[in-house]
Amino acid sequence: MSDAPATMSPITIPPDATPMMAQYLEIKQAHPDCLLFYRMGDFYEMFFEDAVNAARTLDIALTKRGQHLGEDIPMCGVPVHSHESYLQRLIRQGFRVAICEQMEDPAEAKKRGSKSVVKRGVIRIVTPGTLTEDSLLDSRASNWLAAVAEAAGGLGLAWLELSTGELVVQPVERAGLGAALGRLDPQEVLVSEKLCQSPDLYELWGEWKSRLTVQPTPRFDSENGRQRLLTLYGVGTLDAYGQFSRAEVAAAGALVAYVELTQKGRVPRLSPPRRLGPGAVMEIDAATRRNLELTRTLTGDRRGSLLATIDRTVTGAGARLLAAQLSAPLTNPAAIAKRLDMVEFALNEERLRGDLREALRRCPDLERALSRLTLGRGGPRDLAAVRDGLAQASAIRLLLNGHPGGPLPDGLGAVAKGLGEHSELVNQLTQALAPELPLLARDGGFIARDYSYALDELVTLRDESRRLIAGLQVKYAGIAGVPALKIKHNNVLGYHIEVTATHADKLMSEKGREVFMHRQTMANAVRFGTVELSDLERRISEAADKALAVELELFNDLVEEVTSRAEAIAQAAHALAALDVAASLAELAAERRYRRPVVDGSLAFSIKGGRHPVVEAVLDAGNAGPFVANDCDLAPDNRLWLLTGPNMAGKSTFLRQNALIAVLAQMGGFVPAESAHIGVVDRLYSRVGAADDLARGRSTFMVEMVETAAILNQSGDRALVILDEIGRGTATFDGLSIAWACVEHLHDVNRCRALFATHYHELTMLAGKLPGLSCHTMRIKEWQGDVVFLHEVTAGAADRSYGIHVAKLAGLPGAVVGRAEEVLTILESGDQNAAIHRLAEDLPLFSAALKRPPPAPAVSAPAAPPEPSRVEEALKSIDPDSLTPRQALDELYRLRGLLS
Repeated sequence: MSDAPATMSPITIPPDATPMMAQYLEIKQAHPDCLLFYRMGDFYEMFFEDAVNAARTLDIALTKRGQHLGEDIPMCGVPVHSHESYLQRLIRQGFRVAICEQMEDPAEAKKRGSKSVVKRGVIRIVTPGTLTEDSLLDSRASNWLAAVAEAAGGLGLAWLELSTGELVVQPVERAGLGAALGRLDPQEVLVSEKLCQSPDLYELWGEWKSRLTVQPTPRFDSENGRQRLLTLYGVGTLDAYGQFSRAEVAAAGALVAYVELTQKGRVPRLSPPRRLGPGAVMEIDAATRRNLELTRTLTGDRRGSLLATIDRTVTGAGARLLAAQLSAPLTNPAAIAKRLDMVEFALNEERLRGDLREALRRCPDLERALSRLTLGRGGPRDLAAVRDGLAQASAIRLLLNGHPGGPLPDGLGAVAKGLGEHSELVNQLTQALAPELPLLARDGGFIARDYSYALDELVTLRDESRRLIAGLQVKYAGIAGVPALKIKHNNVLGYHIEVTATHADKLMSEKGREVFMHRQTMANAVRFGTVELSDLERRISEAADKALAVELELFNDLVEEVTSRAEAIAQAAHALAALDVAASLAELAAERRYRRPVVDGSLAFSIKGGRHPVVEAVLDAGNAGPFVANDCDLAPDNRLWLLTGPNMAGKSTFLRQNALIAVLAQMGGFVPAESAHIGVVDRLYSRVGAADDLARGRSTFMVEMVETAAILNQSGDRALVILDEIGRGTATFDGLSIAWACVEHLHDVNRCRALFATHYHELTMLAGKLPGLSCHTMRIKEWQGDVVFLHEVTAGAADRSYGIHVAKLAGLPGAVVGRAEEVLTILESGDQNAAIHRLAEDLPLFSAALKRPPPAPAVSAPAAPPEPSRVEEALKSIDPDSLTPRQALDELYRLRGLLS
């Protein structure tokens, strides 16, 4: 499913269509859902509705070429040499593009007849999830293609990165599918026609509408999927890779089938399927990811997110791995400790860390270069990337193994082993590749001199033809005894010897005829040829084509050598990425004063001096002062904190920072705190902020309730829940009732660790009823009528929200602020219903006085001053500065009585 317009209506191929147009229409019929890039010389041309849609999207000229069924044929095109920039824009707009290439030399087509058309065929279909080119991809972000399948009543999710070859599968519950897709953020999701119509997944598919690709249901058959995987990996069983459900196999098989379809039968090296078991990672639903801004801010930007704040990686592969680990924090304490050991080692070994990061900076993207080569889409620069990446891997392995500071931790030891030994391949590629390399192999000139004698000979003929011709000219001038003899070239005779008519007899003599052959006589010159010159001309004309053919043959040999070692190279690439992540997290810890957390199987959650990583970084960047650190201890007997306090005091920041600390700890990173002890969190939920979903008819309050319902229905005792201002989107008593019930449910039923921020101070009364609940508040200080926010969390409860003070800071007019304070005083003075009734009745008092017309001036003699009214006399007797609020209210009632 895509919002891109349909590419073309049903096609009719008329009998009088030109051979070229008939060929185009036939190819287009086979790819009706794609824009067709039809190669014509140096351009990819588009026709009919494809041309109209592409011209509008790309903002290029729309022309016409010939007619079809009596109407002009719309046409537009893009240059082949720069087509990728146009391709990127089309893919981002939701189009699929079929690349149709010329499959033969036009000269071969001419041999079949003047009306013969060059053979063409689609070599690939470009979709958002099947990109491999560096120019179309973000080097620091993964580009996942996912598939969801159903079999035996269960769902299976599979995802792969075509540009790196990684393939992963996971069983999912229907309720957890949205969270799993949110974790991956795939660019394209394959679903069957049957599953797409599933009523219980209707809401989810609506969220992913722009990224769905609906495929025929038979492609998701589990048995067909198993056969595809067995064929792909050349094995008789998948047991060596793990135990997979039928749904997982069906999803993985659908991915492989789709890759075969879009790549026209060519499948890159795919790693054996890795299974992500149930509960292996912290479950974080899509709403929580948005609220916590893990990898993107609420506006969709990377800048300002947690990922952008902690990213110190120096390679593209490292950046992708860091994002993957942040998106899927682990739940196995041993696996977490293994990552933390690597970070701690890199942190303590500052000099080694610096050397490693310097070496890593010189590493190209091995993963993506290898994938392009195995897919048949690589070029000479990809071979150079493999050479340079493996060379740095060897250097880094020596650096790690030669470290004098004792044994490496298990994780780094595995990394050093995974880097492998590749000197033979590195040496071969170093000898084979020229210093300057073209982007494409077909451009030639990428094989170094002295690597192939046959190629060197052809290159010599190609590049040194002038020198060889000059040498023959000197030779022939000596044989003929004619110093003025010249060797020339034209399109009719080719290379030939030319002398003036006066010297022609010397070349036509008996001795001269042994070498020279007469070819043409003109008025002032005579032209000759020789067997040697003809042979040289033939070799020169063939040399360029032969040189390129030899280079391409050598290129294929080198690619084959690389692909034969693909698994070892992929292992080295992953090891480099893991090392980059560990070193970058250590660099972050050293730079930002992060500490190693303790993560175990308990239910502890004790943070000492915790800080919000993003807010702290912003404060430091702006020299805005230090971040105020706070403790948080959600012990089993104190697992639910009720947090009250003024607006702007930092409640939301405190809630978020504790959730982010849990994420950082379980991804295997150090945390912004003096210390942290975290019992593994299996599910993380956040309901913070306000947003609506008008497209699906959901108000802000409805969205809030939907997200809260998910939390209450799914969280268990290992979950961490942060809730902010539940119930504030409806009437006061409705909201208070909902918040009250939610607190009780979290305490008694979910029994999870939770932070619950609220302005409903009445909820603090629950502390006496719920033993696991404790009240905390944000400290403030009142000074000379102003409020100072201290941003400190302390035990206790707030008695006020100071909302009017925040309104004043926001710039509300002084009259509005003043009136709000008057109303608040009245409301807080006693029974709210009576106070509101009095306020409503008081509203006309001053407006009536202002609207009373002044007395008409006298026309004749000056009139005596008017007698003051009873209200005026009463007003004169009032001293407002000496009245209490209650006395002032009584005076107002007395004045109103005088008006009646």
